[in-house]
Amino acid sequence: MFESLHRLYGAQSHLIDGGRAREWAATFTPDGEFRSPTYPRPVVGTAELTAFAARFAADARAAGVTVRHVLTNVFAERMDERTALVHAYLQIVSTPDGGEPRLDRMTVVTDDLVRDDDSAGGRWLIARRVVRRDGGIERHERHDTKEQQR
Repeated sequence: MFESLHRLYGAQSHLIDGGRAREWAATFTPDGEFRSPTYPRPVVGTAELTAFAARFAADARAAGVTVRHVLTNVFAERMDERTALVHAYLQIVSTPDGGEPRLDRMTVVTDDLVRDDDSAGGRWLIARRVVRRDGGIERHERHDTKEQQR
């Protein structure tokens, strides 16, 4: 499980940072959901996720910055054979052309994962991602984990 999660999260960061929107969106389930207080509303489904990632890359190019998603401290808990809950720290770092890098946001990511048994090797996909900013006011409801539901 942990090797496949390492590939998932490494790919995700490189894909969105490299402007590969369609491939980034494919790391989510077809009805996958992305929630972040940085954006006004949830992004749901492959088409919206693809458009979101494409806008992200276009905005960075237009601003003349290189953006990096740095995901660390991954803590994964398998809920059952087909689902897992993952918590991780995500730093968004921007470097203006010819400038110095700066930390834009420090966040905590909580992902609900499902195993895609139809893919080779049964890769993990993100069904729901909730991002929380350090020191920020949350716009979206609290993420329910299986522990909170007990």
